[in-house]
Amino acid sequence: MRTLVLDQSYLPVNVVSWQRAMSYLARDRADVLEEYDALVHAGVQMPAVVRLNRPVVRHRQRVKFSRANVLARDRSRCQYCGQRFPSAELTYDHVVPRSQGGRTTWENIVMTCIDCNRTKGNRTPAQAEMTLRTQPTRPAWVPRYNPRLQTREVPAEWRDYWTAELEP
Repeated sequence: MRTLVLDQSYLPVNVVSWQRAMSYLARDRADVLEEYDALVHAGVQMPAVVRLNRPVVRHRQRVKFSRANVLARDRSRCQYCGQRFPSAELTYDHVVPRSQGGRTTWENIVMTCIDCNRTKGNRTPAQAEMTLRTQPTRPAWVPRYNPRLQTREVPAEWRDYWTAELEP
């Protein structure tokens, strides 16, 4: 069983084992908001949702360049045709091709479907007479918590606190 951990403003920051959640409670670092029906031992229920008592310190950091973060920035959409695709059907595209001096940077990479990438080929969007939906930039956000849970996997006890975008 897993426990959802919330910060002081009731935003999800982590998912931990129920044992770790119990250690937070034993050290008075969190309060229980929801419990599962299961018992840890006589009279003590397993925590489902806990809220931390102290602020979570978040350090500002630059967004790491990775395929997953480019997918998140482009919201799993082809930046030429605008259609949404599963991540396996999207590929990197250098807006200015590497053969023309383009680099692999936030400002020069977009996600595209295979058909649009083939159509564009080794040309710039202007040369291929294609239009980018959005200009690629380095995102200003760093996901605090990026769960990959399906809707059916989220326990009922979490529903009132779950704010992450769930995959269909």
